[in-house]
Amino acid sequence: MVQASPNISENQPVIRQLDEGAINRIAAGEVVERPASAVKELIENAIDAGARRIEVAIADGGKTLIRVTDDGCGIAADQLALALSRHATSKIDGSDLLDIHSFGFRGEALPSLGAVGRLRITSRVDGSEAAQITVTGGQMGAVKPAALNRGTVVELRDLFYATPARLKFLRTDRAETQAINDVVKRLAMAEPFIGFTLRDVSGGGEGRVTFRADAESGDLFDALHGRLARVLGSEFAENALKIDAERDDFMLTGYAALPTYSRGSAVAQFLFVNGRPVKDKLLIGALRGAYFDFLSRDRHPAAALFVECDPHRVDVNVHPAKSEVRFRDPGMVRGLIVSALRHALAEAGHRASTTVAGATLGAFRPEPMAQGPARVYQMDRPSQQAIAQSYRAQAPDPGFAEFGQSYSARVEDVVEADAHGPDETRAEALPLGAARAQVHENYIIAQTETGMVIVDQHAAHERLVYEKLKHQMAENGVAAQALLIPEIVELSEGDCARILEIEADLQKLGLGIEPFGGGAIAVRETPAILGEVNARAMVLDILDELADLGDSQTVQARIEAILSRVACHGSIRSGRRMRAEEMNALLREMEATPHSGQCNHGRPTYVELKLSDIERLFGRT
Repeated sequence: MVQASPNISENQPVIRQLDEGAINRIAAGEVVERPASAVKELIENAIDAGARRIEVAIADGGKTLIRVTDDGCGIAADQLALALSRHATSKIDGSDLLDIHSFGFRGEALPSLGAVGRLRITSRVDGSEAAQITVTGGQMGAVKPAALNRGTVVELRDLFYATPARLKFLRTDRAETQAINDVVKRLAMAEPFIGFTLRDVSGGGEGRVTFRADAESGDLFDALHGRLARVLGSEFAENALKIDAERDDFMLTGYAALPTYSRGSAVAQFLFVNGRPVKDKLLIGALRGAYFDFLSRDRHPAAALFVECDPHRVDVNVHPAKSEVRFRDPGMVRGLIVSALRHALAEAGHRASTTVAGATLGAFRPEPMAQGPARVYQMDRPSQQAIAQSYRAQAPDPGFAEFGQSYSARVEDVVEADAHGPDETRAEALPLGAARAQVHENYIIAQTETGMVIVDQHAAHERLVYEKLKHQMAENGVAAQALLIPEIVELSEGDCARILEIEADLQKLGLGIEPFGGGAIAVRETPAILGEVNARAMVLDILDELADLGDSQTVQARIEAILSRVACHGSIRSGRRMRAEEMNALLREMEATPHSGQCNHGRPTYVELKLSDIERLFGRT
């Protein structure tokens, strides 16, 4: 039985024009989702005004107070009332909605904030007197004289007091404060030449500064590197690779971290388009695609990437919050990101992140020291000749040979410093040094000029074999296996069109598909290296990835997973004893092979410990 909907009246509905207050409150629901949204809009207005310093003060997670102070160009007194009108803006003239060079352009932020809170704007233009205007729940007051040196101060109190139902959906003060922190930090990364200060004034008084980033100097990359070190930490800056690439009218700049500096979630991924922080599936998918061969699925890369292009080639007017964009040529952008990041990772060679050494040193547990001042032990560092003579003097008697074989560590003879020719570089001067010992038949101990290196022989050789197999596959292509009877996969028309768009890419990977009428496709070939596969399940997995990230790595990931397993079985096994020349050959091959600093799952293949850190463990400094 069909019941009448309670929302349908028996009387003829009447169309009414909503009043201005209701319109603004509805619009505010799209623009101002939470206090962090208000902070974002106000900071973007300050940046568009040419501010060089921006200070944000909040109280109670932004629920009771948000105040943004800037030193920008200001708003003239006779335009304050107009600035609070819907769709009134100084950013565009409305003739070309694609030619946008500013953060704001919709003219909705200030009237939306005034509709749901108590808004007060004080501003001064150079050469004029300061003026002030207030808006309370959509009711605008008169423009009054005020005192202000320069710029603009926007103060928003009691957010959502006019729409109390929205307050129930806000999170705790701590969570809202964290969201505001994230917004300020993202905008600080986008504008390294602007100084930012975030102050929490809950409880009154001057409050406390929770974030501060002074304006950086130097060229773009120096300024960006300094700002990222301030926002994301020095560890990210130390382990980040410079990205600078260009293709057609698109430019990609920024920094991307080494695979061994990965995170358990995507919290360290920051993407910008024409300086605007965005959360775009295409860009996230491209970033993941660039790293997918170096990280396991539960690890995520860290990066801050900036895409610059002609405003006509990207649509930023997709959502009122302006956090989503749509590219005219998405394939070009994705290809630029993947190729630039992979090129940077290849140039990094065998490099691994410095945090690996820090974690290793942290795992050491020195003997607890007695109470009182720490004693410092210092000895003169012996020469290489003295070390060699000492080793020979301490060499075990031949009668202990049986004991030496059962011992888990084997020390290799130290090569005399003068054994090399005058023009030959000593092995210790090379990045991974000279092999000195093997511990537990799996870890190679190498000596460098500045410390020591511990290498996981199995993980390192597994990566080397894997890179060789990938190189061979790239040269010879992926062999395809024709199906005796093509498998027909029924799809919706939308899914069918989506997967046929990447038909050429799938063909390169050995997966041959073609349209079969309606919404069906025929799978005629599958990659031979995968053996017998469920073609329908693979196609559906590809479609899921396309819908989620805008691109699919399913087939390539499966192929390279096979290559990884082959590399694992073909590499040096744990427990195998290696001669000194074999260990040194492995070290030299690692130095010459890109990506050898991490295994096939993103774990480090070696740890480098500086001599100064080792001496500090033993209290010698």
